[in-house]
Order: sequence, then structure tokens, then C-alpha cells
Amino acid sequence: MPAHVHQFLCLSDNFGVLVHDPDTGATAAIDVPEAAPVLAALAEKGWTLTDILVTHRHADHVQGIPEVKAKFPNARVVAPAGEADKVPLVDEKVREDDIVRVGNLGARVIETPGHTIGHIVYYFEEDQLLFAGDTLFSIGCGRVNETPMNVMWDSLEKLAALPQDTQVYCGHEYTQANAKFALTIEPGNTLLQEHARKIDELRAKGGFTLPSTIGLELAINPFLRAEVVELQDQIGMSGKDPADVFAEVRGRKNRF
Repeated sequence: MPAHVHQFLCLSDNFGVLVHDPDTGATAAIDVPEAAPVLAALAEKGWTLTDILVTHRHADHVQGIPEVKAKFPNARVVAPAGEADKVPLVDEKVREDDIVRVGNLGARVIETPGHTIGHIVYYFEEDQLLFAGDTLFSIGCGRVNETPMNVMWDSLEKLAALPQDTQVYCGHEYTQANAKFALTIEPGNTLLQEHARKIDELRAKGGFTLPSTIGLELAINPFLRAEVVELQDQIGMSGKDPADVFAEVRGRKNRF
């Protein structure tokens, strides 16, 4: 049976996510931004937490781990090897191409340095699910804090190469603000214009804008489109190295 995904808000704009294997009953939390919503979601679904899959060390992704682990002491905490010393109660450290099992579900670890130097994402290939943390957002990407810009571009290229029907879950509900910025980069992108209107309608009703898909992001996310001629032309960087184009777009977002 396919994986079941349950998404909910934590803190002000973080997403909490549970991934459940209906065959075995195993359930993973992707990060723990805040304990109470994660525990409430588990109770609502009647699921038992078996795993916590950490994308990176920032407090708004790991600070709830001790309280949740106190309720589910057997839950395994999996964290990126490069940041495990800054994540609470780690049981297992993982690196590029390691496979993490959640019951019968398997997630491949993809290292995506940029937002933090040790950031990883989890790709459940059989179910076409990507849990991207703060590397890739819908119509956006994470702020580049700890690496050169070209390193983040390389990380994003890894994700852009995944199958286009891959569902993308991200760490934050930033899509509406991201769309407003993206329209300053590609004001003539008609698909972006249309999707921005849908996002406004969804948010007005309190709906979530995720999951997205890799295919949709390739069409509307300026941070994945640094190789696209139309975008390069629009920002006056025709024919430039895509890594440099990405750096310019990310710099503009920082100032937006």
C-alpha cells in the first residue's frame, strides 16, 4: 500500500509532516518543529511514532524532539552526519545515498548543502515523495547561510533532476510570499501568474499550498530556472553561468 502523508502547521509557519506505512504501522515525523502539534497529529491519526527524520539542525526543526521522544522513547532519531552533534538524541547518522527504512517504506538520503552545510532531504522513490526541509520551497529555496551560492545551486539541481511527478513537501508555508517575489523576476510567466492566483485563493481560505511537484516547480520557481533563456533575458544575464544567475536571483530575494 502507498505511504500515507499527514501535514499540519507548527509554530507560525513551519510544516509538521507524518509519513505512515499502512502495511507495518511504522510512522515517521519529518523534523519536529514543535512537540504539541506533532503529538496531537499522532493522536488524531491513531499512529505510533517509530522514527524522526531530521533534515537539518536549526531549532525550528529539532527543538521538539526531546518532548516527543519522551512520549515515544523507542522512536529512532535519524540525522545528517554532518550536523548530528547539534541535533538532540540522535540514534543514527546518515549520508548521501543511505537508505532509511520506515517500516516497508524506503527513503534515499540526498545531501543538499546550502541552507546549512549538512542539510539533507529524504526521497521516497517508490511513493514519489520528497521531503525537502529548507532546501527547496514551493516557488522558492532556503536562504544560503553556510556555503557559496554555487553549492546551493548544485543541491537544487539534484532535486530538479528527480521525476517531475514527485510530490514536494517543504519545511515552511512560504509559497504566497515566494510567488510575489517570483513575479518580479518573471512577470510574463503565465503559469506563474495563474498559480499565484490559486495560492491567494487557497490562503484566503486557510488552505495549504503544499505539496507541490518537481514538474510544477521547474515551470514557476525562479530558483530552479537559472538555465532558462527567458529568465536570464528578463534579469539582464543572457548566456551567463546558471550558478551566477541563481546567485543574482537569490540576492534579489534576500533584499525583497
